[in-house]
Amino acid sequence: MNNSRKDSLKTSVKDVFFQPRVLVVDDEVRIQKACQRLLNEEGCDVEVAENGIKGLKMIEEKHFDIILLDLMMPGMSGIEVLTDVKAHHPDTVVIVITGYATLEHSIETMKKGAFDFLAKPFSPQELRIVISKAIEFIRTLQDIATEKSRMRVMINTLSNGVLTTDNQKRIALANPAFLKMIGCRQKSVIGHKVSEFIKDSRLLDMIDQAIHQPKDIFAEITDDITITFPEEKDDIIIGVRCIPFRDRLKRNLGSVTVFHDITALKKIDQLKSNFISMVAHEIKSPLNSILMQLNVVLDGLAGELTEKQKEILQKSSNRIKSLTALSTDLLDIGKIESGLINQEREELNLIELIKDQVEFYRDQASSKSIQLITKKTLKELWLMGNRTNIEEVLSNLISNAIRYSPNGGKITVWANKKNDCAVINVSDTGLGIPQKDLEHIFDKFFRVKDKTTRHINGTGLGLSIVKSIVEAHHGTIEVESEIDKGSCFSIYFPKLEYKI
Repeated sequence: MNNSRKDSLKTSVKDVFFQPRVLVVDDEVRIQKACQRLLNEEGCDVEVAENGIKGLKMIEEKHFDIILLDLMMPGMSGIEVLTDVKAHHPDTVVIVITGYATLEHSIETMKKGAFDFLAKPFSPQELRIVISKAIEFIRTLQDIATEKSRMRVMINTLSNGVLTTDNQKRIALANPAFLKMIGCRQKSVIGHKVSEFIKDSRLLDMIDQAIHQPKDIFAEITDDITITFPEEKDDIIIGVRCIPFRDRLKRNLGSVTVFHDITALKKIDQLKSNFISMVAHEIKSPLNSILMQLNVVLDGLAGELTEKQKEILQKSSNRIKSLTALSTDLLDIGKIESGLINQEREELNLIELIKDQVEFYRDQASSKSIQLITKKTLKELWLMGNRTNIEEVLSNLISNAIRYSPNGGKITVWANKKNDCAVINVSDTGLGIPQKDLEHIFDKFFRVKDKTTRHINGTGLGLSIVKSIVEAHHGTIEVESEIDKGSCFSIYFPKLEYKI
């Protein structure tokens, strides 16, 4: 038992990336030498001081990680030394040692900031244990400081603006990109009210909504905001996303807001919108008119038709439907890939979404005698996403599975957890995808073309839309397939960090 405890101190010393510096402040030479000898053996760098005055002088000249401090010393008491050390060196760990250990002494030193209390006489093992605890405490503080430093560097180098506030709307963090976006030249903004630097009422309202969001709701508040500047500088358009920051009890501690400059993209989008409007007016409308006229003829309202005429007209009608579907898909994928529409995101239960989509497509599957089922896994699995987008992902994958499955097939849809991800799976017993085509199936307009798929209509944009939506939600999509045995699409979404 003693050996394992002794080894634990050596392990603690090895685990930290520096040699712990220890100062023993005690007027008893016996204590000084005993502590110095033992701790040197354990890998610490140990120095001694025979009184508080000398100890404070040594502390001013050199940093010590741990101080073993006697309470009763001539000239200057240990309490006075402790008070001075914690006032000027708050990161230093002080362990009080004394032969006059009382409850009052213990309480007083702890109030002054002592880490622990060791009563004389103490055994070598008791000293090892308390030093091990102190080193572990120092290492924990270093880990926290290192993580905070890494996070600060990362946030400060982001091109997107980041603003965090407490629940009183005081600024807790504001990176340079955010300050530049709002035209603020003041470097020190931490602790100030956010309203001192942001005058846009919509943005202030978004932060207020996030801070006061009810416990049972966790939704991302999004909007596009125009920031105006003096005449010499053009206005900019910012895409804003704001969420509440919560603790484990779901109490709102503040808000986190991310700002993305989309000015240039908005200008491009305007050009695209103008072009799309022209296409919709000049192409889609006439196609719909032609389709209506063909339906009139096919219904026999313009006279009797031969079987051959019906066949030709039906093929023409199907081609026109494909063109109108193509124009619709192009509009959808253009909006998704532009990333300009700040879509509202909310907590979504994937299990419920899958049930709804399976029910919606059940009749279509039944018309081909295809068994469409859900696999029972979890009662709930949460995702932070846009409801319409995720429904479109499920819709595309299920409808594709139905189209590419022969009569009498089986399609299974389910969701589960894997490696801290929420996973959606759509598996079928359909035609399968050749290995040479797997790397291209998410390309725009790509379709598997062989004798088994030649008769299946489609625009070749469905899977491209799915991939765009998944990536917009920071997810990935994978597919496994074997000819004549079927395919399985798996979508991995990052776990919902916000739900506790």
